Amino acid sequence: MSSVSLGQYPPALRTLIHLSDTHFLAGNRPLGGRYDTSANLTATLARIDAMRIAPDAIVITGDLTDLGEPEAYASLRAVVEPFAARLAAPVVWVAGNHDERPALRAGLLDAAPTEEPVTGVWDLGGLRLIALDSTVPGWHHGELGDAQLSWLSDLLAHPAPLGTLLAFHHPPLPSHVPLFDILELRDQPALAEVVAGTDVRGILAGHLHYSTHGTFAGVPVSVAAATCYTMDLAAPAAKVNGMDAGQSFHLVHVYADTITHSVVPVAGAEAGDYFDEAWLARMAALDPAQRLEQFSRKR
Repeated sequence: MSSVSLGQYPPALRTLIHLSDTHFLAGNRPLGGRYDTSANLTATLARIDAMRIAPDAIVITGDLTDLGEPEAYASLRAVVEPFAARLAAPVVWVAGNHDERPALRAGLLDAAPTEEPVTGVWDLGGLRLIALDSTVPGWHHGELGDAQLSWLSDLLAHPAPLGTLLAFHHPPLPSHVPLFDILELRDQPALAEVVAGTDVRGILAGHLHYSTHGTFAGVPVSVAAATCYTMDLAAPAAKVNGMDAGQSFHLVHVYADTITHSVVPVAGAEAGDYFDEAWLARMAALDPAQRLEQFSRKR
């Protein structure tokens, strides 16, 4: 019954899971001496599993490891790939500034361990997903460069049936946290020139360790918070630091005319039991006027 629509919109055409910043370390050492990145990712995947959905892809937008260690990539792969295989969903690995291209390519893609950018294109039943590599070897800020932008421009010259999503690590958005200003994606006007007026319908990113949204070149940008730790935005901007709380991922629903990005908290709590599949079945059996009478009219 999960695909039943009781309103003006038909069910989503495609569904994606978007998470970010797993920051694995070799030997599962605690990140910063504080954060159990493996346990936090396992909790995230368990939360996704409990949703009982069949996503069209799982997109992880960078900082897959914290130091680019081969053992860390192996550990991450051992956690994620069996889970994704059970859901029959491809995993889109996106490089982040904490990753190292050679180890990522060898450890996750079974590719030659080179410094070539980690890019790719996926056809998700007519929805095109393009992964870009905004990392700069030896640095933490982001750049895409002329070669990637030219490659992207050539791809976007041919629209996809359901449009295109871009996925890369450094979001092309402002941040009110000063430290991220230094580590932002550089040369954003060049990217805007390539993206504007194309079939790009959304940009998926990470890097900030908190969830935020905006627009870039007229395109919605959705930033997923980290699974390892998040930034405590309740603090004054100059005092924002990490905390082992508030982890979440995004549930992305692609419709014909819009795309929604829903923030799903990893930590759960006891919920009510009024709505269930039986309730939905009863509503689906009614006509629209009856549904309004049963559920919309104030009693």
